[in-house]
Amino acid sequence: MRVHHLNCGSMHPPATVEVVCHVLLCETPDGLVLVDSGLGRQDFADPRRMGVARFLMRPDRDDAKTAIGQVEARGFTAADVQHIVLTHMDFDHIGGIADFPEATVHTTADEYDRAVLNPDFASRQRYSQRQWAHEPRIRTHAGPGELWKHDLHGVEVLPGITYLPMPGHTKGHAAVAVETSDRGLLIHAGDAVFDASLYTPSSPSGASLAKIRILRGFERLMAVDRKRLDDNHATLRRLNGEAGVTVFNAHDKRILDDLIGR
Repeated sequence: MRVHHLNCGSMHPPATVEVVCHVLLCETPDGLVLVDSGLGRQDFADPRRMGVARFLMRPDRDDAKTAIGQVEARGFTAADVQHIVLTHMDFDHIGGIADFPEATVHTTADEYDRAVLNPDFASRQRYSQRQWAHEPRIRTHAGPGELWKHDLHGVEVLPGITYLPMPGHTKGHAAVAVETSDRGLLIHAGDAVFDASLYTPSSPSGASLAKIRILRGFERLMAVDRKRLDDNHATLRRLNGEAGVTVFNAHDKRILDDLIGR
Protein backbone atom coordinates (compact mmCIF):
# COMPACT_ATOMS: atom_id res chain seq x y z
CA MET A 1 0.00 0.00 0.00
CA ARG A 2 1.49 3.32 -1.07
CA VAL A 3 0.50 6.23 1.16
CA HIS A 4 0.61 10.00 0.57
CA HIS A 5 0.23 12.63 3.29
CA LEU A 6 -1.96 15.52 2.13
CA ASN A 7 -2.99 18.87 3.55
CA CYS A 8 -6.68 19.14 2.59
CA GLY A 9 -7.43 22.42 4.30
CA SER A 10 -5.62 25.21 6.13
CA MET A 11 -7.48 27.06 8.86
CA HIS A 12 -6.66 30.15 10.92
CA PRO A 13 -8.57 30.28 14.21
CA PRO A 14 -7.87 33.51 16.10
CA ALA A 15 -4.99 33.79 18.56
CA THR A 16 -3.32 30.52 17.61
CA VAL A 17 -1.23 28.83 14.96
CA GLU A 18 -2.38 27.69 11.52
CA VAL A 19 -4.04 24.29 11.71
CA VAL A 20 -4.23 21.82 8.83
CA CYS A 21 -6.48 18.99 7.70
CA HIS A 22 -4.12 16.00 7.52
CA VAL A 23 -5.52 13.43 5.09
CA LEU A 24 -4.07 10.13 3.86
CA LEU A 25 -4.34 9.02 0.25
CA CYS A 26 -3.75 5.27 0.07
CA GLU A 27 -3.07 3.50 -3.21
CA THR A 28 -4.33 -0.07 -2.76
CA PRO A 29 -4.74 -2.97 -5.23
CA ASP A 30 -8.50 -2.31 -5.15
CA GLY A 31 -8.39 1.43 -5.79
CA LEU A 32 -7.75 4.60 -3.83
CA VAL A 33 -8.73 5.07 -0.18
CA LEU A 34 -8.84 8.37 1.69
CA VAL A 35 -8.52 8.57 5.46
CA ASP A 36 -10.57 11.69 6.22
CA SER A 37 -11.41 14.05 3.37
CA GLY A 38 -10.73 17.57 4.62
CA LEU A 39 -12.58 20.46 3.02
CA GLY A 40 -14.05 20.06 -0.45
CA ARG A 41 -14.87 22.04 -3.56
CA GLN A 42 -18.53 22.25 -2.64
CA ASP A 43 -17.61 23.71 0.76
CA PHE A 44 -15.84 26.56 -1.03
CA ALA A 45 -18.67 27.01 -3.55
CA ASP A 46 -21.21 27.19 -0.71
CA PRO A 47 -19.49 28.02 2.62
CA ARG A 48 -22.78 27.46 4.49
CA ARG A 49 -22.05 23.74 4.12
CA MET A 50 -19.33 24.14 6.74
CA GLY A 51 -21.77 25.40 9.36
CA VAL A 52 -21.17 28.09 11.95
CA ALA A 53 -17.76 26.63 12.84
CA ARG A 54 -16.35 28.24 9.70
CA PHE A 55 -16.52 31.64 11.39
CA LEU A 56 -14.23 30.40 14.17
CA MET A 57 -11.88 28.26 12.08
CA ARG A 58 -11.55 30.67 9.11
CA PRO A 59 -10.47 28.18 6.44
CA ASP A 60 -8.57 29.17 3.31
CA ARG A 61 -10.51 28.71 0.07
CA ASP A 62 -7.85 26.89 -1.93
CA ASP A 63 -8.89 24.31 -4.53
CA ALA A 64 -5.33 23.01 -4.80
CA LYS A 65 -5.62 21.78 -1.20
CA THR A 66 -8.85 19.85 -1.71
CA ALA A 67 -8.55 16.07 -1.79
CA ILE A 68 -10.09 15.99 -5.28
CA GLY A 69 -7.64 18.61 -6.51
CA GLN A 70 -4.70 16.59 -5.24
CA VAL A 71 -6.11 13.29 -6.52
CA GLU A 72 -6.50 14.81 -9.97
CA ALA A 73 -3.02 16.34 -9.83
CA ARG A 74 -1.65 12.81 -9.43
CA GLY A 75 -3.39 11.66 -12.60
CA PHE A 76 -6.38 9.96 -10.96
CA THR A 77 -10.09 10.75 -11.15
CA ALA A 78 -12.78 11.01 -8.52
CA ALA A 79 -14.08 7.58 -9.58
CA ASP A 80 -10.74 6.03 -8.63
CA VAL A 81 -11.47 6.76 -4.95
CA GLN A 82 -13.38 3.69 -3.79
CA HIS A 83 -13.52 4.32 -0.03
CA ILE A 84 -13.28 7.20 2.44
CA VAL A 85 -12.60 6.23 6.06
CA LEU A 86 -13.54 9.02 8.48
CA THR A 87 -12.07 9.51 11.93
CA HIS A 88 -15.29 11.40 12.75
CA MET A 89 -17.88 13.65 11.08
CA ASP A 90 -16.86 17.21 11.99
CA PHE A 91 -17.05 19.59 9.01
CA ASP A 92 -13.29 19.77 8.41
CA HIS A 93 -13.00 15.98 8.13
CA ILE A 94 -16.08 15.15 6.06
CA GLY A 95 -16.47 18.09 3.66
CA GLY A 96 -14.55 16.49 0.82
CA ILE A 97 -16.77 13.41 0.53
CA ALA A 98 -19.15 15.21 -1.87
CA ASP A 99 -16.34 15.38 -4.44
CA PHE A 100 -16.26 11.56 -4.57
CA PRO A 101 -19.91 10.53 -5.11
CA GLU A 102 -19.06 6.94 -6.03
CA ALA A 103 -17.02 6.24 -2.91
CA THR A 104 -18.26 4.28 0.09
CA VAL A 105 -17.94 6.43 3.22
CA HIS A 106 -17.04 4.64 6.45
CA THR A 107 -17.71 5.85 9.98
CA THR A 108 -18.38 4.31 13.37
CA ALA A 109 -21.93 3.44 14.34
CA ASP A 110 -21.72 5.69 17.42
CA GLU A 111 -20.63 8.67 15.32
CA TYR A 112 -23.35 8.11 12.73
CA ASP A 113 -25.96 7.81 15.47
CA ARG A 114 -24.99 11.10 17.10
CA ALA A 115 -24.48 13.05 13.87
CA VAL A 116 -27.29 11.67 11.69
CA LEU A 117 -29.81 9.37 13.38
CA ASN A 118 -30.28 10.82 16.86
CA PRO A 119 -28.54 14.18 17.15
CA ASP A 120 -29.06 16.13 20.35
CA PHE A 121 -29.13 19.94 20.41
CA ALA A 122 -25.33 20.27 20.63
CA SER A 123 -24.83 17.81 17.78
CA ARG A 124 -27.21 19.72 15.53
CA GLN A 125 -25.02 22.79 16.05
CA ARG A 126 -21.78 20.88 15.62
CA TYR A 127 -22.40 18.71 12.56
CA SER A 128 -23.41 20.09 9.17
CA GLN A 129 -26.07 17.97 7.49
CA ARG A 130 -25.50 19.83 4.22
CA GLN A 131 -22.24 17.92 3.86
CA TRP A 132 -24.01 14.59 3.41
CA ALA A 133 -27.17 15.89 1.72
CA HIS A 134 -26.03 14.25 -1.53
CA GLU A 135 -26.87 10.90 0.14
CA PRO A 136 -23.51 9.15 -0.03
CA ARG A 137 -23.21 5.40 0.43
CA ILE A 138 -22.34 5.14 4.13
CA ARG A 139 -21.16 1.99 5.90
CA THR A 140 -21.05 2.00 9.70
CA HIS A 141 -18.87 -0.11 11.98
CA ALA A 142 -20.09 -0.95 15.46
CA GLY A 143 -18.44 -1.91 18.69
CA PRO A 144 -14.87 -1.94 20.00
CA GLY A 145 -13.94 -4.80 17.68
CA GLU A 146 -11.62 -7.75 18.20
CA LEU A 147 -8.33 -7.87 20.08
CA TRP A 148 -5.86 -6.29 17.67
CA LYS A 149 -2.20 -5.37 18.02
CA HIS A 150 -0.43 -3.62 20.89
CA ASP A 151 -3.12 -4.77 23.36
CA LEU A 152 -5.78 -2.69 21.61
CA HIS A 153 -9.14 -3.60 20.14
CA GLY A 154 -9.86 -2.73 16.54
CA VAL A 155 -12.52 -3.02 13.84
CA GLU A 156 -11.22 -3.96 10.39
CA VAL A 157 -12.68 -1.51 7.88
CA LEU A 158 -10.77 -2.69 4.81
CA PRO A 159 -7.76 -4.98 4.36
CA GLY A 160 -4.88 -3.28 6.16
CA ILE A 161 -7.07 -0.45 7.52
CA THR A 162 -8.48 -0.69 11.05
CA TYR A 163 -10.58 1.50 13.31
CA LEU A 164 -9.19 1.99 16.82
CA PRO A 165 -12.08 3.49 18.83
CA MET A 166 -10.98 6.62 20.72
CA PRO A 167 -14.11 8.49 21.81
CA GLY A 168 -13.74 11.76 23.65
CA HIS A 169 -13.52 14.44 21.00
CA THR A 170 -16.84 13.11 19.70
CA LYS A 171 -19.00 10.19 20.76
CA GLY A 172 -17.83 7.92 17.96
CA HIS A 173 -14.35 9.23 17.23
CA ALA A 174 -11.80 6.64 16.14
CA ALA A 175 -8.16 6.60 15.13
CA VAL A 176 -7.37 4.81 11.88
CA ALA A 177 -4.45 2.37 11.59
CA VAL A 178 -2.97 1.81 8.14
CA GLU A 179 -0.52 -1.03 7.56
CA THR A 180 2.12 -0.36 4.91
CA SER A 181 4.92 -2.48 3.51
CA ASP A 182 7.57 0.25 3.56
CA ARG A 183 6.57 2.72 6.30
CA GLY A 184 5.40 0.37 8.99
CA LEU A 185 2.16 1.04 10.85
CA LEU A 186 0.67 4.51 10.43
CA ILE A 187 -1.79 5.71 13.08
CA HIS A 188 -3.99 8.61 11.99
CA ALA A 189 -5.17 9.83 15.39
CA GLY A 190 -7.66 12.32 13.98
CA ASP A 191 -8.68 14.72 16.75
CA ALA A 192 -7.81 12.37 19.61
CA VAL A 193 -5.01 14.88 20.22
CA PHE A 194 -4.47 18.40 18.86
CA ASP A 195 -0.97 19.29 20.07
CA ALA A 196 1.44 16.54 19.03
CA SER A 197 3.77 17.32 21.95
CA LEU A 198 1.19 15.64 24.20
CA TYR A 199 2.23 12.23 22.83
CA THR A 200 5.79 12.82 21.60
CA PRO A 201 8.63 15.22 22.43
CA SER A 202 9.79 15.30 18.81
CA SER A 203 8.59 15.04 15.22
CA PRO A 204 9.22 11.86 13.17
CA SER A 205 12.46 13.39 11.88
CA GLY A 206 13.62 14.23 15.41
CA ALA A 207 12.85 17.96 15.61
CA SER A 208 11.91 19.09 19.11
CA LEU A 209 8.24 19.99 19.63
CA ALA A 210 7.24 22.87 21.87
CA LYS A 211 3.93 22.85 23.71
CA ILE A 212 1.10 24.71 22.00
CA ARG A 213 -1.08 25.50 24.99
CA ILE A 214 -3.88 27.18 23.07
CA LEU A 215 -4.36 24.03 20.96
CA ARG A 216 -4.56 22.00 24.16
CA GLY A 217 -7.22 24.32 25.50
CA PHE A 218 -9.15 24.20 22.24
CA GLU A 219 -9.06 20.39 22.30
CA ARG A 220 -10.65 20.32 25.74
CA LEU A 221 -13.22 22.93 24.74
CA MET A 222 -14.39 20.85 21.77
CA ALA A 223 -14.44 17.46 23.51
CA VAL A 224 -17.77 15.85 24.40
CA ASP A 225 -16.08 13.66 27.05
CA ARG A 226 -12.99 15.34 28.50
CA LYS A 227 -12.35 12.43 30.87
CA ARG A 228 -11.38 10.27 27.90
CA LEU A 229 -8.75 12.64 26.53
CA ASP A 230 -5.91 11.75 28.89
CA ASP A 231 -6.42 8.04 28.25
CA ASN A 232 -6.30 8.64 24.50
CA HIS A 233 -3.10 10.64 24.86
CA ALA A 234 -1.52 7.86 26.91
CA THR A 235 -2.48 5.26 24.30
CA LEU A 236 -1.04 7.35 21.48
CA ARG A 237 2.13 7.98 23.49
CA ARG A 238 2.56 4.23 24.01
CA LEU A 239 1.89 3.45 20.35
CA ASN A 240 4.32 6.11 19.17
CA GLY A 241 7.01 4.47 21.28
CA GLU A 242 6.61 1.13 19.53
CA ALA A 243 9.09 0.16 16.84
CA GLY A 244 7.73 0.61 13.33
CA VAL A 245 4.77 2.78 14.42
CA THR A 246 4.23 6.41 13.38
CA VAL A 247 1.48 8.40 15.08
CA PHE A 248 0.18 11.69 13.71
CA ASN A 249 -2.91 13.78 14.28
CA ALA A 250 -5.21 15.78 12.02
CA HIS A 251 -4.31 19.36 12.82
CA ASP A 252 -0.68 19.79 13.93
CA LYS A 253 1.03 21.37 10.92
CA ARG A 254 4.49 20.56 12.25
CA ILE A 255 3.90 16.82 11.94
CA LEU A 256 2.31 17.05 8.50
CA ASP A 257 5.17 19.19 7.15
CA ASP A 258 7.68 16.75 8.61
CA LEU A 259 6.03 13.69 7.05
CA ILE A 260 5.61 15.36 3.66
CA GLY A 261 9.25 16.40 3.78
CA ARG A 262 10.33 12.83 4.41
